Amino acid sequence: MAEAVASQNTSGIIETLGREAKSASRVLAQAPTCIINQALDTLADLLVKQSSDIIAANKIDIESAEQRGLSKAMIDRLLLTDERIKGIANGVKVVRDLDDPTEKVLWIQDRPNGLHIERVACPIGVLGMIYESRPNVTVDASILCLKSHNAVVLRGGSESLHSSLALHQIIQQALKVNNLPEAAVSMIPDSDRALVGDMLRAAEYIDVMIPRGGHGLIERVMNEARMPVFGHLDGLCHIFVHQSVKPEIATSVTLNAKMRRTGICGAMETLLLDNALDEALAKEILTNLLDSGCEIVGDDKVCSMDDRIKPANSSDWTTEYLDSKLSVKFVSDVSAAVNHINDYGSHHTDSILAEDQSAVDYFLKNVDSGIVMHNASTQFADGGEFGMGAEIGIATGKMHARGPVGLEQLCTYKYHVHGNGQTRPS
Repeated sequence: MAEAVASQNTSGIIETLGREAKSASRVLAQAPTCIINQALDTLADLLVKQSSDIIAANKIDIESAEQRGLSKAMIDRLLLTDERIKGIANGVKVVRDLDDPTEKVLWIQDRPNGLHIERVACPIGVLGMIYESRPNVTVDASILCLKSHNAVVLRGGSESLHSSLALHQIIQQALKVNNLPEAAVSMIPDSDRALVGDMLRAAEYIDVMIPRGGHGLIERVMNEARMPVFGHLDGLCHIFVHQSVKPEIATSVTLNAKMRRTGICGAMETLLLDNALDEALAKEILTNLLDSGCEIVGDDKVCSMDDRIKPANSSDWTTEYLDSKLSVKFVSDVSAAVNHINDYGSHHTDSILAEDQSAVDYFLKNVDSGIVMHNASTQFADGGEFGMGAEIGIATGKMHARGPVGLEQLCTYKYHVHGNGQTRPS
């Protein structure tokens, strides 16, 4: 399918893919769960069997990224190894084993006139997915859409194009083997940026758009899309270390939240320290981060704790570094921490490290983010870690989907109304 589309003039690609995806979505809506599970099972096996082909394609993307001078964090996002491919395949099996989210009765009402009303989960239809860097998103998005009986049109980033196309080819093999329409998972085989605009205007075919990538991409999608959008502009995540924190939690969680993987949207970008925090513990937290290779910028009090720390400027509090850099600030109490997060954050993921229950309750209630944590690393902001199997992204809006977008969030609903001849009185 990709070869046929690639030969067209680019102006017709989206219309062709959209029309075919719309048709495929109707087939998927009626497909038995067992057939979809078989397709996912086939996909998991093919990913492992064809890992050498995937790695060969990925090597082209990695070499190109190195030539273009992309950061180590960005290259790590691109990299596929045997181990990572096995992890992707295992993720497919996890989603395969999850309950089908469609046809679930979400609400029931029996009316005095005898009408029996049910709110029932159903697929959205066709999803559009625009993403950058991470080729594994090709699989994550596809399996979540298939399991929720949705078709999807994918547009990967130019930096991961070869890897994504290799993965997409395997996905289509799995669909074909199980007699499901290959158009159920479509991919734009061209890196022409004009096609992004075509996707955003294709409301006739695409019901919801999901962007996943840098600020510029997501801002464009949210501004230009003619269909609803599940998305977030930034992953500006915070941790607030309260004076009541256990020292071992303070040191281990802050280090993990920043340095485990610096290029993901759940990485901590700003650390807030309670003014009443033990000074020795505050220095230990900062020293651990610095010694691990993290650059720190901070306020005057933070700078006074280590000569390696540089002064922060106003833009640091609104910067998603996606690298080994962190802004740090002392605040007067939990209320000040909440105010800072709500003023400067991106409503993604924020965590409090504390044993004081009143401080914890205040933080959880008042931080206006999709994910609010207690005594845990922000790097757990992931649908797989939430037991969703995988996620198609993190939504920071307040309508329908918020936080990790997994199977249930990829469904809408309709009402089934059962009667026995009722007519409405005039």
